[in-house]
Amino acid sequence: MSEHKYQQTTQLESAIIDGVDISGEWNRMYVPREITDYDTQYLEEITALTGGESLGYCYQCAKCVGVCPVDNVGSYAPRKIFRKVQAGLNLIEDKDLWMCTTCMNCLRVCPKEVNMLEIMPSAREKAVLDGKTPDELQEMLRSVAEYGNPMGESARNRIKWMKKLNEKVRDLSKEDGSKPVDVLWHVSDYYAYHGRGNDAAKAMVRVFNKLGTDFGILGKEEKTDGDSQRLVGESGLFDELVRHNDALFQKYPHNRLVVTDPHALNAFKKHYPAITGNELKAEHYTQFLSEKLEEIKPLLKREFAKKVTFHDPCYLGRHNGEYDAPRNLINAIPGAEFVEMYRNKQGSYCCGGGGGGQWLGGTVDEHLSERLSDNRVREAVEVGAEVLIVCCPYEVSRFEDSVKATGNDGKLIVRDIIEILDYCMGED
Repeated sequence: MSEHKYQQTTQLESAIIDGVDISGEWNRMYVPREITDYDTQYLEEITALTGGESLGYCYQCAKCVGVCPVDNVGSYAPRKIFRKVQAGLNLIEDKDLWMCTTCMNCLRVCPKEVNMLEIMPSAREKAVLDGKTPDELQEMLRSVAEYGNPMGESARNRIKWMKKLNEKVRDLSKEDGSKPVDVLWHVSDYYAYHGRGNDAAKAMVRVFNKLGTDFGILGKEEKTDGDSQRLVGESGLFDELVRHNDALFQKYPHNRLVVTDPHALNAFKKHYPAITGNELKAEHYTQFLSEKLEEIKPLLKREFAKKVTFHDPCYLGRHNGEYDAPRNLINAIPGAEFVEMYRNKQGSYCCGGGGGGQWLGGTVDEHLSERLSDNRVREAVEVGAEVLIVCCPYEVSRFEDSVKATGNDGKLIVRDIIEILDYCMGED
């Protein structure tokens, strides 16, 4: 064979290229030029980033393709990204950078541990620094930087949902921090500012009070947890949010930090301590209430005679391993008939809101046959559910929009678990 037909490869570790196994010490391997005639400039650019290294580990087994929620309604998955970047795609400037919802399903099945939870934030951070972020994402980031929430709402309006609430709520921002509280409740942006989130926030207060919980909120001092901002590459903004929120957690003595948002749970448990050095006793509200199930059951006086199903949030389930707590609460609902969707627990389908997807509809939707939330609503209807139960603030509005978009208005309703518990505890 002529010498020019071969070239030295500099790929990492081991892989299969075009179905040909060329494992071994790559810096000493020679393979036919027609197999490796790729422009690896942009692959090397991603793998050189801190957190981006594992993209080079892909050996094209395609296990990720079958479980990727975006590929289910489009064309995506880490395997496909690797091939595109290997062939010369500049991911930093491409739409594919913003399609990933960081649902973690690919990492769950990947034998090489190609970790999109690290790859995407690293690559997106470079895009942010290079000024390559979508306009709708820039608007969200500006709102968070200026107002502390993605809606661009005034901090004073964070407690507006409490105005017509005839229930006791202790606002710690009006205190000096000298009096401890048992439960510090991080309310979250969507519970505080979104109309449907307000419904769930009020329900939470009523349930806490019926249980005699000693709880308090951060009021106008609370800011977004920052996990979504971290995942879209704004590490500097995330750092600011961490230091602001953690200072409040240290200021107001508490025994338990209860969160509404699974994304906040992920941030507080996994990422805040790495920056501040302070371990946080964070738990999702379903975990807190599940522990009090024996106290809750006698309070559930009203039946909820519906066929219900449950959507596992990615950041409560796959990311933090909690599948039982919400189901314990659902199974305690009087009169409810619980049926699982086909994709549940570890294999649950993503709603599309994670990884910044909540603010990237204009960028992402045009490349999909339907929204991920639409696909999930169809599945709930297919199993005969009358009610789709959720426990993430993003999901009520996302799924209610999808119920209308898929023509299932009147067939399926969407409720937060806390709304149903509150209903069953009600007397009027």
